[in-house]
Amino acid sequence: RVSFTGGNFFTDDLPQADVLLFGHILHDWDLETKLMLLRKAYAALPPGGAVVVYDSIIDDERKKNAFGLLMSLNMLIETPGGFDYTGADCMGWMRQVGFQECCVEHLVGPDSMVIGIK
Repeated sequence: RVSFTGGNFFTDDLPQADVLLFGHILHDWDLETKLMLLRKAYAALPPGGAVVVYDSIIDDERKKNAFGLLMSLNMLIETPGGFDYTGADCMGWMRQVGFQECCVEHLVGPDSMVIGIK
């Protein structure tokens, strides 16, 4: 079952769920905010729950995903601190806030997802 919950992820707790999805969200924010959102996800998930971060993830070598690299430049220009990131970056942040198992799965085009399991 899928449900959507409205709210402000800055001021509200995230809803309790087995899976939380951040679709094209993290790249808008600075590192401190990225970590805050991942901490909130960790707090809302039960053991074995997952957070899925879906974005234009830059390849770890920063050579292949031209779209992701250009989006990162765009975020730096248009936002106070937003930036795109590599799968390794995101997995590191997930581990930093407590997620135990993390992996990156390429989807289609420039998009990938990073999955963290509590």
